[in-house]
Amino acid sequence: MAPILGCIADDFTGGTDLAGMLVKSGMRTIQMIGVPDHPLPDDVDAVVIALKSRTCPVEEAVSDSLAALRWLRQAGCRQFYFKYCSTFDSTPKGNIGPVAEALMDALDTDFTIACPAFPANHRTIYKGQLFVGDVPLDESSMQHHPLTPMTDANLVRTLQAQVKRKVGLVDYQTVRRGSDAVRARFADLKGDGIGIAIVDALDDGDLLTIGAACADLPLVTAGSGIAVGLPQNFTDAIDLDGAAVTPSAGTGLRAVIAGSCSSATLGQVAAMRTRHPSFLIDPLELAKGVDVVGRALSWAAPLLPDGPVLIYATASPAEVKAAQTALGVDRAGMLIEQALAAIAKGLVVLGVDRLIVAGGETSGAVVKALDVKGLRIGREIDPGVPWTVTLRSSETGGKPLAMALKSGNFGTPDFFLKAWSHLS
Repeated sequence: MAPILGCIADDFTGGTDLAGMLVKSGMRTIQMIGVPDHPLPDDVDAVVIALKSRTCPVEEAVSDSLAALRWLRQAGCRQFYFKYCSTFDSTPKGNIGPVAEALMDALDTDFTIACPAFPANHRTIYKGQLFVGDVPLDESSMQHHPLTPMTDANLVRTLQAQVKRKVGLVDYQTVRRGSDAVRARFADLKGDGIGIAIVDALDDGDLLTIGAACADLPLVTAGSGIAVGLPQNFTDAIDLDGAAVTPSAGTGLRAVIAGSCSSATLGQVAAMRTRHPSFLIDPLELAKGVDVVGRALSWAAPLLPDGPVLIYATASPAEVKAAQTALGVDRAGMLIEQALAAIAKGLVVLGVDRLIVAGGETSGAVVKALDVKGLRIGREIDPGVPWTVTLRSSETGGKPLAMALKSGNFGTPDFFLKAWSHLS
């Protein structure tokens, strides 16, 4: 049977986040790393193709996303979903807007929505303004993001700067009147020449309403939150009661690799350092040619049998700025990603088969280094972060690897400590 929902995620942790939400809502879901070059398993309702397109050049992001769309259409999907971060990570040039418009053009559709709300992780939209907890986006820690600093909480204005189509709003009062009212608002906006509508959402009930209203849209663009509202539209084709299966996981050595510098990951690193051994990766040492990778693996080898270890490059905004000033933004990030990816490969060689990776860019580098082709989605640890098990990898000797790919901003402070108890 062909999959029903085809999803394109702009980074790897975002793909896992979305896939986990779909599984939680009852859809049998797999995540593919890049455009697949092999057939899908038969028992799949939704496919998430995870790209590394959030911060790459706009032309590359558009090209990769269109390639993913072509594959999903050939696989038989009947609705498509472009997933980006719940903090709408982007710049005035993109990549959210240009990718969304390219997908609209390819699907020959003149209307879609944009809704990054994820209330379970305290991302809400009211009057078109995106809030992180109780503060507007531009007053949150995202204002200091090293790659995509967010300086405007007004999503209509933020998205309009990235697209040629007109951007409008479906406000909270409309959403609260139900899915019929939302669909009517869609029609009014289309009549006014609006091509993309920001949609307010404050809780999961709103997401269910919005999801129902989107049943006939060829394309939905959103964070992972809307995933709770779409499966209800497919009850004619799938059984939502028994779809999610927790995959088996490894029983060997454990490690955490953290590259994100978000405030959530900073807290998680601090909590784990009080309980388990930790090793800091310094980009300035990497730039000097010091064999930091070798040092980290030699340090980890004798410690792994006694419990999880933490290898991290997570740093405060001031420390990140100092490294970027010394090395340049791109070089500092590249050095860290390459080192953490090499360390991940080394840890697997040492016998690690349960691995947590924090940060979208870091996760992308790690799964590429491990040659992971796909992931079967398992049990949720925290909202937006499930355990997964690798489907195919040339670097693990054919053995499955349990992985949790965590967006930098997600998870409770004790995430690295409690995650292991969620494995079967």
